Amino acid sequence: MGEGVAGLEQAYRILFTGALIFLAVMLVLCLIRAIIGPRVADRVVAVNMMGTMVMVMIAILTVMLREGYLADICLIYAMLSFLAVILLTKVYTGVYLEHKALENREQRQGKEEPGHGGI
Repeated sequence: MGEGVAGLEQAYRILFTGALIFLAVMLVLCLIRAIIGPRVADRVVAVNMMGTMVMVMIAILTVMLREGYLADICLIYAMLSFLAVILLTKVYTGVYLEHKALENREQRQGKEEPGHGGI
C-alpha cells in the first residue's frame, strides 16, 4: 500500500476514509428504505444491500488497518448475510402463498353460497 512514500500512504488513507464515510451514509439510506418499505420485497433488497455494504466496509478496514483476521470475519459475515436473505425470502414466499390460498378459498366460497349448488 505505498510503503516508503509518505504522500501515497496519506492519499490511500484519505481514499479509504472517504469510501468508509460514503458507505456509512449509503448504509443509513438503506436502513431507511428497509424501514419504510413499502413492499416486503423492497425491505429484503435493502437488507441484502446493507449486508453487502458492511462486507465492503470490513474489506476496506482489512486493507487500511493491515489486519488479516478481518478478512476471515468478512467471509463469515458474507455467509451469514446470505443465509439471512435466503431466510427472509423463504418466510416472505410462505406468507405470500398462504395469503393467496386464503384469497382463493374465500373466492370459491363466495361463488358457491348464492346458488347453493342448484338445489
